[in-house]
Amino acid sequence: MALFISKSISLGDYEIDLQAIRAQGAGGQNVNKVASAIHLRFDITHSSLPKEVKQRLLNSNDSRITTEGVLVIKAQSHRTQDRNRDDALKRLRQAIQRCLKAPKKRIPTKPSKAAKRRRLENKKQNAQKKSLRGKVDY
Repeated sequence: MALFISKSISLGDYEIDLQAIRAQGAGGQNVNKVASAIHLRFDITHSSLPKEVKQRLLNSNDSRITTEGVLVIKAQSHRTQDRNRDDALKRLRQAIQRCLKAPKKRIPTKPSKAAKRRRLENKKQNAQKKSLRGKVDY
């Protein structure tokens, strides 16, 4: 079973490491017995993703990415292991899809002549206003 990211990109099962672990937090005795949470590890550097997508993913400010380039996702919000597995895979797909598109190049803009003139006039008015607040000389 492969994880489909887009029409041209899919990940094989061998690239995603899924482990069932016990969930944290409240839940009674069931929480101590059943491994319903999922710990997903995805090695970005050794994956079959295109180079530019890998680079964007590694450069993103995602706290779930380790220094070795492994994306770690822990899913424990649902009661069943299957739903947590689906949730973890969905979050992995979303993280990769965010990096598919290259960010738009910023085009620097200049203020118009009228905006420059208005700014200078405003500065003059503020300077005059503040100069009137000074000590009075008789």
